[in-house]
Amino acid sequence: MRAFFAICALLLAAARADHHDHHHDHHHHDHDEDMSCHKLSPPNADFGFALYKKLSAKAAAGKNIFYSPLGISAALSMLSAGAHGETHKQLFSGLGYSAHDQAQVDEAYKHLFHMLGHSQQEGHQLDVGNGLALRSDFSPLEKFLKDVKEDYSGEIFSVDFAKPAEAAAEINRFIASKTKDKITDQVKDLDADMAMVLINYVYFRGQWEKPFDGNYTQKADFKVDDTTTVQVDMMKRTGRYDFYEDIDNHTTVIMLPYKGNTSMMIVLPHEGKMQEVEGYITKEYIRHWHDSLFRSSVDLSLPKFSISTEASLDDTLKEMGMTDAFADSADFSGMSAEVKLKVSKVSHQAVLSVDEKGTEAAAVTQIEVMPMSMPESMTVDRPFLVFILEHSTRSILFMGKISDPTAV
Repeated sequence: MRAFFAICALLLAAARADHHDHHHDHHHHDHDEDMSCHKLSPPNADFGFALYKKLSAKAAAGKNIFYSPLGISAALSMLSAGAHGETHKQLFSGLGYSAHDQAQVDEAYKHLFHMLGHSQQEGHQLDVGNGLALRSDFSPLEKFLKDVKEDYSGEIFSVDFAKPAEAAAEINRFIASKTKDKITDQVKDLDADMAMVLINYVYFRGQWEKPFDGNYTQKADFKVDDTTTVQVDMMKRTGRYDFYEDIDNHTTVIMLPYKGNTSMMIVLPHEGKMQEVEGYITKEYIRHWHDSLFRSSVDLSLPKFSISTEASLDDTLKEMGMTDAFADSADFSGMSAEVKLKVSKVSHQAVLSVDEKGTEAAAVTQIEVMPMSMPESMTVDRPFLVFILEHSTRSILFMGKISDPTAV
């Protein structure tokens, strides 16, 4: 797994609309009710699956879907820290946070970023954080800036949106410095009306706990759909894995651990059953599979691939009830008392690459003692679902569907 990362950018423009009064009623906070970051895990997972269903319904056949539920939730939570009234209510409702107030959610993210910041281990790097690019002549309220810095691990910097190409280049330099990646066009199409851009990045680079041996990788067919078959580099490994064949739900599940606290769960629907699995899947199924896994000998064949996905989330978020944030009636008075703001667009980009080693570091050959019984067999030669799970915070870092491993 050389690296994968996701960027979520929320672009806020100055809206031309009348100013009106606001009720600041959602920041009351009872310190006895502090949320640990684990409290974010169920609503963030539900939000991730709700998002998946929307993206899947819109995706063309054979299209890959891949995104960071954690990254998008964090970006929207940071946005909601500056929202009030109905705008805030819709964001919180869409995120599944209605039972909590903003201060509790801020506290939980502070804890989450703190825990993730301390999970760096040998052969494993995970960077999650936020950025706030501001128009040079725009001064948000101190409290909002403090929340972004302290609770959302956010870095704040100024750009000149009057020169959109330069502003985009500067924001992309910030992203590249965080995701160790040289892709230069994560944020584009800026315009002079922009007041700020909220950025979330999730960067992960890990090594398999059990690397594949490249000598066994060979060309094989991967069936994208009934009419399309592509050639992939199929990696092969026989070893002991946490594995589960869920006959009732037409899937085979395997867990591939990285060094550190992170694993890749692969869910392979039985032939012709992808749509059925996509229809029912929720966090409860992930939990059921996780709890049902048992250590088995497995002959595993998994494609080596590198994909990149880009999505505009505006319509999807509106369909999920977050309409006011995009409208002239948007209430972001927690960000600015003078300037009316609204979200002009939300873009998300994610990259995933899977190879034999994990990272380029040389792998130590591991000899596993195998029981004499016949191994299970799992050949990932048709579309599959993938989840990158971080165990210490119970976060779904990334999730999606790989329909065509050869699509760039």
